[in-house]
Amino acid sequence: MKIAISSTGKDLESEVDARFGRCSYFLIVEIEGNKIKGFKAIENTAKAQMGGAGITAGEIIANQNVEAIITVNLGPRAFSVFEQFKIKIYQGKGKIKQVVQNFINNKLKKLTNATGPQHVSLK
Repeated sequence: MKIAISSTGKDLESEVDARFGRCSYFLIVEIEGNKIKGFKAIENTAKAQMGGAGITAGEIIANQNVEAIITVNLGPRAFSVFEQFKIKIYQGKGKIKQVVQNFINNKLKKLTNATGPQHVSLK
């Protein structure tokens, strides 16, 4: 199983980034037999966008063929992208290595609604 995590850095000792669409990196973690088999870091190219970062970030993750994501906050647009691709969404905070272990142990809250605000552009 592959999962994606919004991350402040490029490794498992990094923290889960509270921002999804504007996080620095995504860690794509492969889990096999209730253990971390491997991971890779992907730079979030959507973070610098003027608008629509959540949607673009959601598409980046969906293209990685993950079954679930872990983040702290997720806006409604990104949430709808994951619903369309049937990707499960979980909320987790702290060091990524521990958060992944909590995911494996079914200790994370599954999100059924967006947790972040709908962003509006100011004109």
